Order: sequence, then C-alpha cells, then structure tokens
Amino acid sequence: MNSTFTKILRIILGLGLIFFGLSKLIHFSFMPTHIYTGDAAIFIDSLSNTGYILKVVGFFELVIGLLLLFNKWVPFALLLLAPITLNILLFHLFMDTPGLIIAVVILSLNAILIYKHWKVYRPLFL
Repeated sequence: MNSTFTKILRIILGLGLIFFGLSKLIHFSFMPTHIYTGDAAIFIDSLSNTGYILKVVGFFELVIGLLLLFNKWVPFALLLLAPITLNILLFHLFMDTPGLIIAVVILSLNAILIYKHWKVYRPLFL
C-alpha cells in the first residue's frame, strides 16, 4: 500500500483536488478559464445559483485532497471521493467532452488507489 508508485499517485491526486477545491471556494485559477456552452453552461449556472452546492463540493475536494496529501485516513478519503469522481466523469461525458481527459485521469487515479487499498474495503463486500 505504501509503494513509491502509490505515494506519487496519492500526492498527485491530493494536489489536484486541493487546487480544484480551492478554485471552487475562492474562485482563482492559473489555467485559462474554460467557458461552458449549451447544457453544461445551464447546469453549472444552476449549481452556482444555489449558492452552496459548488462550495460544498469544493470543501469536500479540499478536505479529501488534504487527507490524501498528508496520508491520513486514505481509504476513507478515497471512498468519499468515489461519488464525486463519478459525477465529474458523467458531467464531462454527457455535457462537456473537452474536459473528459481530466475526468478520466481523476477516475483512473482514484480507481488505482482504491485497488491498492482493497484489503481495507474487502469486508464491505462479504
């Protein structure tokens, strides 16, 4: 579970989540702004108009990223990240295909890390 490969993946995923979580909370970005169009724009606008959904998701991404970065409760953090990852993938698959690459990377990192910690999850499926 603590191989160098696993540590590198955990740190990369943690840093990415911290960046995207903070981006949702304090609206900064060093990357060019991605402008959503069509259904994706309507969906993101409706989430933004609630006033809390994107902040809650950003908070969870930040907390999960910190847990992964500091190697605390990693299996729990990965379990919390699973539904967020699924929603990121589905959003980009059906509404914003240019962002699909990032979604697949996040899904892959999460899946590999869950696989590496599978002994912890195994009792859930017995």
